[in-house]
Order: sequence, then structure tokens, then C-alpha cells
Amino acid sequence: MQTVREIAEEIVAREGGYVNDPDDPGGATKYGVTLGTLQRLKLDLTGDGAVTTADVKRLTREQAVDIFITHYFQRPKIGEMPGVLQPSLFDMYVNAGTNAVKILQRLLRAMGYAVAVDGVIGPQTKAAAQDAASPSAELLRDAYGISRRNYYFRLADTRPASRKYARTKTGGKGGWITRAESFVSPRYHLSDEAFRERVSQWG
Repeated sequence: MQTVREIAEEIVAREGGYVNDPDDPGGATKYGVTLGTLQRLKLDLTGDGAVTTADVKRLTREQAVDIFITHYFQRPKIGEMPGVLQPSLFDMYVNAGTNAVKILQRLLRAMGYAVAVDGVIGPQTKAAAQDAASPSAELLRDAYGISRRNYYFRLADTRPASRKYARTKTGGKGGWITRAESFVSPRYHLSDEAFRERVSQWG
């Protein structure tokens, strides 16, 4: 089983280096850490008294890994979730914040568990996830990964500027979709034909 640090290092590698895409609501980002995150944590890496894009550019891989472990794994209590679910949930929390937990909570509600959709891992969410994982933890992991994929599709449905993250210029699966499916058993991956059909409405 992977350690939390190994998972965080994979996330950093997946996120890549510095970007400042005007279509990305997160703005200036490096290794998946946004300017907003640095400002919230008051990490003045340049020591000039302000947290700006210069600080994002100064961020190291090791600092990004430490930020993710502390603020995106330990603080939201992802370690209290079933082990097989932790890598995908952790990855999604880095990508979408508390929406990662809300996706899980909506899935658990659909499965019949009485949990609040509040983005917080509390006793009810923990108990429901553990119970849902008891018959087959792998199925819960797959169901969560599919729910992640559907979340990305819905975002792209309603926000055309985000479609480039879900579909490549050549019409194939974009980073969002391949990212979600990397945590899903291959038998549940969309075929190229099914993917193209799903996004055909985007034009």
C-alpha cells in the first residue's frame, strides 16, 4: 500500500509545473498549488511581504507535497476513509477542494446512507463510507471514480471554457477524464466511442 507521501508525490507529478491559464478559475498554479492557497496559508516564499505569483513560481516540489499532506489529507481527515478510497479522494481534494467530499457524500446518499452533503468528513460520513466499503472496497472506489468523472462532465457541460480540460484538441479524453479513470478499474473506463458520444453535444 502506498504511503501518503508517495500519493502526494504522484499528485505533484500529475499536476505539473507553473501555469497561469486564464480559463482556470484557480489562476496561477504550480504543482497543483494555487496562488489562493498560498495567500490563504500566508506563505511568503520570496520574503517581500506579499504573496503573489512570484511566490507561486518559487514553490518547490517538496513544499507542494508538504502542503498537500497537511492541508489536503490530514486536515480534512481523508486518512479516516477506507484505505482503497484514499488515493482518489486525496487527488480529488487537491483538484476540487471540499467538492471531493461532497461527491462522495452524494454517492453515499444514493446508496441509502443518511449523510449530510457538507464537504466535511465527520462521524456519519466516516461510518457510512466504512460500511459501504465492507462488501467490496474496490466497488466503492470505482463508484467514486465514476462519480468524479461525471462531476467533470457536468462542469464542462455548463462551462464551455473548461471543456479543454475534459477533451483534447483531437477529440480524445482530456486530463480531467483520464485523471478520474486512473482510479477506476479498466472495465469501467469509457471506450473512445462512448466518450465521443458523451461530448458530442459540445460541438
